[in-house]
Amino acid sequence: MEEYIGKVKLNTDYYSGKDLYSDGPIEDKCLEIAKNVPRDKWNEVIAEEKSWPILYHFSNIRENIVDWLPINKEHKVLEIGSGCGAITGILSSMAGQVDCIELSKKRTLINAYRNRDRDNINVFIGNFQDIEKDLQEKYDYITLIGVFEYAISYIGGENPYVDMLKTISKHLKKGGKIIIAIENRLGLKYFAGAREDHLGTFFEGIEGYPKGGYVKTFSRKELTDVINESGSFSTSFYYPYPDYKLPMVIYSDYWLPKKGELKGNVLNFDRDRLQLFSEENVLDSLVDAGLFQEFSNSFLVVLEKED
Repeated sequence: MEEYIGKVKLNTDYYSGKDLYSDGPIEDKCLEIAKNVPRDKWNEVIAEEKSWPILYHFSNIRENIVDWLPINKEHKVLEIGSGCGAITGILSSMAGQVDCIELSKKRTLINAYRNRDRDNINVFIGNFQDIEKDLQEKYDYITLIGVFEYAISYIGGENPYVDMLKTISKHLKKGGKIIIAIENRLGLKYFAGAREDHLGTFFEGIEGYPKGGYVKTFSRKELTDVINESGSFSTSFYYPYPDYKLPMVIYSDYWLPKKGELKGNVLNFDRDRLQLFSEENVLDSLVDAGLFQEFSNSFLVVLEKED
């Protein structure tokens, strides 16, 4: 069944009737903002609310993670895990068509209301595995922004990360690209005392997730190994700073930071943290040693499908 909010089309054929995850009452607040607050007033709301979820879902800084990509109106984009639409809007302004897959109807409503003036957004509500097998389109870009780490939860199997990339790549056009944004398991901030982003515990990722769980991030080598096992891709790593959630700079292997450039990296908005050493000084030391890429807090990876 199809529904419309403004010009945004929602497909509910795959929706179970119940949201399987939620951030709680704050999502009602996000929906209220999306419905009633003009886009040019969102920064005022962020300043007034002083709330991490409001900042995360409505800051235009989120868009920096993709707005530099060479996406144009001839391109079709699949956004897997579109959430509350923080990235959907910028993708729709760049691409000719944006198809979204999102498990939560509440989050889809937030996305649709905030982008209701866009006529090139289609949102499929439901589980990725159910929707994917019926997708007819081939896409120029498929995005996994803060999504890939959850593959173990909704793909299952012995090697869910490899399986997910193999499945997604079937929906790429020739020369199409997969965009992954994910935390670095060995990001410097986690050594310095920041909590693991998903579990909220200290040192969980850098210890290799000894308790297991529903989420997993990777080091640069580990992520490269997963990609290589998934198929034939040309892979480019980028390094959002201070991380992919609120990126102020995006470095590449061709343009790395210089000593003294990396400032303000202890900003933490979601929860309390420790500060065990000066990250600024250690980052300068890592830059000198040629190790910045290994300890970047986040990765942005572009995979281009090869023949």
